[in-house]
Amino acid sequence: MSAPGDAGFLDRARQLLGADQLLTGDGLEAYELDWRKRYAGRALAVARPGTPAEVAALVRLCAEHRVSLVPQGGNTGLVGGGVPDGSGRQLLLSLRRLRQVRQVDRDNLTLCAEAGCLLAEVQAAAGAAGLLFPLSLGAEGSCTIGGNLATNAGGTQVLRYGNARELCLGLEVVTPQGEVWHGLCGLRKDNTGYDLRDLFIGSEGTLGVITAATLKLFPAPRATMTALAACPTLDAALALLGRARAGAGATLTGFELISRACLRLVQRHFPQIPQPLPDDAGAPWAVLLELSDHEDEAHARLLLERLLGDALEAGEAVDAAVAQSLAQAQQLWHLRESIPLAQSEEGLNIKHDIALPISAIPAFVKDCEAALQAHCPGVRLVCFGHLGDGNLHFNVQAPEGQDPAAFLREQEPAINALVYDRVLQRGGSISAEHGIGQLKREQLADSKDPVALRLMQTLKQALDPLGLMNPGRLLRRP
Repeated sequence: MSAPGDAGFLDRARQLLGADQLLTGDGLEAYELDWRKRYAGRALAVARPGTPAEVAALVRLCAEHRVSLVPQGGNTGLVGGGVPDGSGRQLLLSLRRLRQVRQVDRDNLTLCAEAGCLLAEVQAAAGAAGLLFPLSLGAEGSCTIGGNLATNAGGTQVLRYGNARELCLGLEVVTPQGEVWHGLCGLRKDNTGYDLRDLFIGSEGTLGVITAATLKLFPAPRATMTALAACPTLDAALALLGRARAGAGATLTGFELISRACLRLVQRHFPQIPQPLPDDAGAPWAVLLELSDHEDEAHARLLLERLLGDALEAGEAVDAAVAQSLAQAQQLWHLRESIPLAQSEEGLNIKHDIALPISAIPAFVKDCEAALQAHCPGVRLVCFGHLGDGNLHFNVQAPEGQDPAAFLREQEPAINALVYDRVLQRGGSISAEHGIGQLKREQLADSKDPVALRLMQTLKQALDPLGLMNPGRLLRRP
C-alpha cells in the first residue's frame, strides 16, 4: 500500500481527471483559505472532477491510498468546514464543475441540479419555468447547492418554506467506498425504510459527497411587498411577529430582526446604501417584513399597510417604511444583507449562529448583553437574524479602539462560554444554519447529549470506517 499523498497517487489522479483538473503547487489560496480568512490550510492537491463518475473514481483512489479528502463547493462557509488542514496531505475536492441543471419537472414541482450549481443558478432555472426555489442567502451568487445541503443552510425564508432539508426530496451521493447512491427520487411520499437523504444533509461532507439533488419548487407569487419597521423593544418586535403571523398566515415569507447597531455599522462602511428609517427614531430595533401574495399587488399592499397600521397604533412599531417598487424592496434587503460585510470591514469578531425558542429571545438578549458588558465593558453587540424562525446572529465586536484580532484571540473562549451557556440553559442550539465545521467542533462535543454523540460516532464509523471523509470536522477525530 502506498503512503498517503505519494507521487503515485497524484499521477493516477492526474490520469483520471486530466492534468488541467488536478492543481498542485502554489497559487491555491482561493481553495485553501476560508471566506472569513480565519482558517488557512495546505492541500496535497485540488481535484476538480467534472462528473459524478469521476468523483466516485477519485474517492475509490483516495480509499486505496488512504488519502483523506475535503469536499468544497463555493467556499462561502463560516465555520471552517470546507478547507484543508495544514498537513499538506489532504485532497481538496472541488465540486464547482458539476454545474448541470439536469431537469425541471413543472408538473411535479421539482428540479434536479448538480452539486456545483450556484444557488442563484438554481433560482434562475426555477424562475425560467415560472416557478420558485425559495432558498435565499446573502451568498447566493457564490454558494453552491451541494454546500447548502451539506450544511443544511437556512436563509431568509425558512419561516415559510423551511431550511435546505425541507426543500430537498432526493440526493445522489458518492459514498466513502466510491459507490454512487442514486436517490434522486422526486416523491413527496416514500415510506420504504430509513431516510438516507437526511443522513447526508447537514453532515458537512463527513459521511459522503453530495453530487446532485432533487429540489422542491413552488408556484411563484404574483406580488411581493416589503417593509422596514422600527420597534421600541424586542418584546414589541415579538408582538409584531405574532400579529403578522395571525394576519398574513402563509403569506408572511420573511421576518428579519436588525438592531440599530447593525444599521449604524452598515451606514459607517456603506454610506451609499439608503436607510429609510431615521436614526433619531428612538427605536433600538428594526424588523424587515416580506409578504408574498398569490392574488395581486393591491391585495398584498393593503394587507401589509393594514398590518403595519395596527402595529403602530398598538405601539409595537414607532415608524415604518413600505417599499414602493421592486428596486426599493431590493434596497431594503441589500441593507440587511450588508451587515456581515460591514462587520468584516470593521474587523475580526466573535460570531454566534444560535437558535432559541422564539419566546425566549427577548430575555436571552437582555441577560446576555448585560453579562457581556460586565465581562468586557464597551463590547459591541451586533445582533440580527431570522426572528421568525428563532435564529439569531449574535456577534460580538471589540470595543471601539481595541485591536479586533487581539480581541478575538484573547476573548473568544470566555465569550463563547458565556453566550453558549445561556443558549443551552434556554433550550437552544449553538448552531442554527452555519454548521459545526472546525469552529464549533469542541463546543458540540461538550454540549451535545452524550447518547446523540455516540449515535453520530457510530454512524460515522459505519459509513466511513477509514475516517477519510472530511476528518476533524463536525466530530472529533477518534
